[in-house]
Amino acid sequence: MNPTGTPPDRAAWLLELRRENAEQEATLAGTFDEHWGEIGETHRAFVERFCSMLPAGGRVLDAACGTGKYFGMVLERGLQPLGVDHTGAYLDAARERLPQVPTEVHDLQDLRYEDSFDGVMCVDAMEFVPPEEWPIVLERFHRALRPLGHLYLTVELVPPEEVRAANEDARTAGLPVVEGEVIWRDPDPYYHHYPPIAQVRMWLSGAGFEVVDELEGPWGEGYAYHHVLARATAGTPPGA
Repeated sequence: MNPTGTPPDRAAWLLELRRENAEQEATLAGTFDEHWGEIGETHRAFVERFCSMLPAGGRVLDAACGTGKYFGMVLERGLQPLGVDHTGAYLDAARERLPQVPTEVHDLQDLRYEDSFDGVMCVDAMEFVPPEEWPIVLERFHRALRPLGHLYLTVELVPPEEVRAANEDARTAGLPVVEGEVIWRDPDPYYHHYPPIAQVRMWLSGAGFEVVDELEGPWGEGYAYHHVLARATAGTPPGA
């Protein structure tokens, strides 16, 4: 067993999935904005509200920033973004978009910032994080924030019956998935995890966050996003 309590065979599988995901994402970098570059109305409203909660000139960690499509919104509010992503090709595109914004290559699970940011945003990315690593990632976010800093994240939603069916398919194929995990094919296989929102709230609380606001966004093409704004409470979260 590793420190997260994950059996060795599952831990190795998750590491391999992370590697494969990085490779797949690298192939999408050139066309990402063409397919996913538009900022939806609800996403825009939450980013604007998140930015309004931060002090003038504050620092923002855009975790899993992709091609940096939110950099402009953050800069327009007089804030200082730093973009991190595990896919270097995405960061190349982000630098082409706004070269003045610094970027660094990191996995969410491996962030090492401490008391450095007034806000952390992680938009449309947590679906790639397996359940045993959600607490780790949230604790990394909390540690990166200054006292009483703010977090904005989204949680992807898919109809439960589709998740259950895909999860059962993965189990039948002999994969070490747990509840809420699926392997989609579009056409290549890729991993997503869909935790219950009640579980997300528990993880946030355990990592030292209190939810300020949340909203289920509009559904379209079979999925939606649950938007969460949270504030880091005083003190160090358990396990940090």
